[in-house]
Amino acid sequence: MSVGTPIERIWPAPVTGALTDPQLTALYGRTTGPHLRVNFVASADGAVTLDGYSAGLSGEPDKRVFGLLRMLCDGLVVAAGTLRHERYRAVRLSPERRAWRREQGLAEFPTLVVVSGSLDLDPAQAAFADAPVRPVVLTHADAVPPPGLTDVADVVRCGTGRPDDSDQTDDSGRADDSGRADDSGRADDSGRPNDRDHVDDSARPNDRDHVDDSARPNDRDRVDGNGRADDKGRAHDSGRAGAPGRVDLVAGLAELRRRGLDQLLCEGGPHLFGALTAADLVDELCLTVAPLLAGAGPGRITAGDASVPRHLPLRHVLAAADGVLMLRYARDLAETPPAGSAPAA
Repeated sequence: MSVGTPIERIWPAPVTGALTDPQLTALYGRTTGPHLRVNFVASADGAVTLDGYSAGLSGEPDKRVFGLLRMLCDGLVVAAGTLRHERYRAVRLSPERRAWRREQGLAEFPTLVVVSGSLDLDPAQAAFADAPVRPVVLTHADAVPPPGLTDVADVVRCGTGRPDDSDQTDDSGRADDSGRADDSGRADDSGRPNDRDHVDDSARPNDRDHVDDSARPNDRDRVDGNGRADDKGRAHDSGRAGAPGRVDLVAGLAELRRRGLDQLLCEGGPHLFGALTAADLVDELCLTVAPLLAGAGPGRITAGDASVPRHLPLRHVLAAADGVLMLRYARDLAETPPAGSAPAA
């Protein structure tokens, strides 16, 4: 793709001049083993939304990296509530990015993975009905799928318990303390482009006139079956400790890797991020910091029960000409060495 707003590397070794897509791809790269990367955007004062959506925090440089991260992954992991509210489309990439994947010996498209305890999902949503690769839904043993869901997705049970009346939100659209979202977040396909081969895979779903499969979710915490984790890495349907309807994230990720989905990208929401952190499953965080103060109100990029702090070293800092910073934190490189070399300083 053509370079719009220039992005430069300013740390650890400054790189003079705008980074190209191949250089950015090498900087983020793929690892030699299983790896879970989380991607979020926030304001300078820590807000994860602006007017209830993350789209106001995201600009062209962030969208560019967002699309590249999708290109690099085997599986795209998202909370069911995020999928509904953000009206996820099928996960499709531009022809150029599909060609890159083929050259690397990868499947042409990443696999969409939805985490849901309630299975309040619409099989007719484009994310399922129009998917180029059959999606995977991680749920628990007693969740009951709606009619038609198993026709368009693999439902994998990796947890125990009976679901409660999850997926309810308050009037602000934010998840309540139970981590539930209501049907107001259910998506249709209105206002979305229909040309499958000309999808801008760097766009974000909150850009209502240019929505596609790669849009960044916001922080309305559309989390149902992946609310909060207990100390065994199990996410609760209601988001309450000890609640029924738990999705075992440890077992879920193991199943994904058994299917060959080693490189995972999680796009939220915050309760899913919190649950993955509590289970010590997060290998990397890519955080875009927008140069603005959102003020009080919006939540953080993570939510849920408190967990043990874990050190995550800073690997690089990129700066865009519009003042946006893109930070990459990752576990020790000896554990997850990146594939491909970074641009020379």
